[in-house]
Amino acid sequence: DGNVIVEICDNGPGIPPEIQARVFEPFFTTKAPGVGTGLGLNITYNIIQKHHGKIELESQPGKTCFRVSLPLRLKI
Repeated sequence: DGNVIVEICDNGPGIPPEIQARVFEPFFTTKAPGVGTGLGLNITYNIIQKHHGKIELESQPGKTCFRVSLPLRLKI
């Protein structure tokens, strides 16, 4: 469909359902105060959006996947 898709998965404990909707929010983190800024996934989300792409998360115990879809040609 004119997009390239990259999927990155792991087999860790998963991301709890109650926080999955928030992982792309600026400053959201599950780490203790003073440990990280919670900007990594928000920056990633914004870069992908600026390139007219999308990033999706699927997570359950034992499998978490981030799927990035970017257009093969830049839409102007």
